[in-house]
Amino acid sequence: MTTPPALERSHVCGATDTPLIEATIGDFFADMALRQGEREALVSRHQGLRYTYTGLYRAMRQLASALLSLGLEKGDRVGIWSHNNAEWVLMQLATAKVGLILVNINPAYRTAEVEYALNKVGCKALVAMPRFKSSDYLGMLRELAPELDRCMPGMLAAKRLPTLRAVIWIDVAGQGEEQPGMLRFSDVMARGHASDARIDDVAHTLENTDPINIQFTSGTTGFPKGATLTHRNILNNGFFIGECMRLTPRDRLCIPVPLYHCFGMVLGNLACFTHGSTIVYPNDGFDPLTVLETVQAERCTGLHGVPTMFIAELDHPRFKDFDLSSLRTGIMAGSPCPIEVMKRVQADMHMTEVTIAYGMTETSPVSCQSSTNTPLDKRVSTVGQVQPHLEVKIIDPDSGAIVPVGASGELCTKGYSVMHGYWGDAEKTREAIDADGFMHTGDLATMDAQGYVNIVGRIKDMVIRGGENLYPREIEEFLYRHPKVQDVQVVGVPDTRYGEELCAWVIVKPGQSLTEDDIRDFCKGQIAHYKVPRYIRFVDAFPMTVTGKIQKFKIREAMVEQLQLQEVRTA
Repeated sequence: MTTPPALERSHVCGATDTPLIEATIGDFFADMALRQGEREALVSRHQGLRYTYTGLYRAMRQLASALLSLGLEKGDRVGIWSHNNAEWVLMQLATAKVGLILVNINPAYRTAEVEYALNKVGCKALVAMPRFKSSDYLGMLRELAPELDRCMPGMLAAKRLPTLRAVIWIDVAGQGEEQPGMLRFSDVMARGHASDARIDDVAHTLENTDPINIQFTSGTTGFPKGATLTHRNILNNGFFIGECMRLTPRDRLCIPVPLYHCFGMVLGNLACFTHGSTIVYPNDGFDPLTVLETVQAERCTGLHGVPTMFIAELDHPRFKDFDLSSLRTGIMAGSPCPIEVMKRVQADMHMTEVTIAYGMTETSPVSCQSSTNTPLDKRVSTVGQVQPHLEVKIIDPDSGAIVPVGASGELCTKGYSVMHGYWGDAEKTREAIDADGFMHTGDLATMDAQGYVNIVGRIKDMVIRGGENLYPREIEEFLYRHPKVQDVQVVGVPDTRYGEELCAWVIVKPGQSLTEDDIRDFCKGQIAHYKVPRYIRFVDAFPMTVTGKIQKFKIREAMVEQLQLQEVRTA
């Protein structure tokens, strides 16, 4: 990536020498399948399934034909409620091929949440895995739609889910008990024909600016919003992500992050498909041991994960049993990356070309990324530079003025990656995307003279203690240096004297012990006294979303309740 030699203001545009892809996902994948043919496209280890590019292309067309046979039409919304498997990626490709809008349903959702999601966007069909651990997906659907017990499969008319017509459950080649009112995925597939002329008839009517995917954002307040993304949004983002990683058809990328989120389906699936690389799913849900086993068995060259996943892999008791020397690259994203963890990933996991990616669902998602040749100091301390064909600026949240280099402000992104909008919510869309087309991220960031961006926190996370602006990320990075600290999160809590005080939740490394005094002694003389957390708690885990994002608001709520703190009123 090229940037101006020395910036004065925090505003930069990405390179434009590589043109944008102006094809639909379906057409682009068809071309890639022609070029890559018998190379492996997909390995789903836990299912024992392998597909070549030719085989995956045929299966995609067969499923697209089957979906049309169900009466689904271009623009209809089709939900998928499942952890990682081959059926998920087939749905991603097949829906795109015939203009259906794939709606990603969070596998952590329960009845009220899935009811809201399906009805918010008017899903006509839903593909669901039967169960996962304690989640009984089909049971929850029967609770929402008892009419399933007495309807013909594909002809549901449910009071609480008025638009839903078909529920398709993911079976294992015809195994398992029949599910009244529901269709088996294998039976639906059997209805389709790869040679179905309707597929190409529909494909010829599609534009790459058509909405093709809806993902619900996990807000900390209010109802989730459906970020609506186009072929152009996510196909190009996947391509440029893969370019940063220098992916080629020889690469094999291990993807333990969930597909329902952009990390899995764009940074994973589409980064691979745009470069003829191989996708490898180690399991349906994250398990550090199966990731390590898969990397070794499949000779994976890349590995994705959020920081907590990499920490779990590095600290697994059997970590040293595995040969990870095939690894070269991968992406760490989802949450700010602790510098010490990044160093261990490069040294102990052989991922010398690991990259950091930053973004949000509404920007498809990546707007900044480090590359394989980013200098080490920049790779461990920033989220890289702006992606090609995008524009980023950092502004004063109050005035909207672009801040000088080095000053913190709100990061804003403009370009092909900015979402189509929030589904059915023009008002929220206008709040997020300004009149100039910039998406306001809500993230606090700084930019240096070379255009490297550093995320210093959320605007809402910034702690103001006695008039001092404190950034939890800075304090977390310092505490990570303690040799006995495995993970740490810092939040602000109410204080009657200073307005806010700092609170740190600390996870201690296995077999080690720490006290509050140990932490304070470590800070003494090293950081300003007002940056030393007043409250320190030792915990086993942090509250987080399925994608590994730490829910700091829940930490704050827990401490307010535990310490019986009163919210401080401000003018």
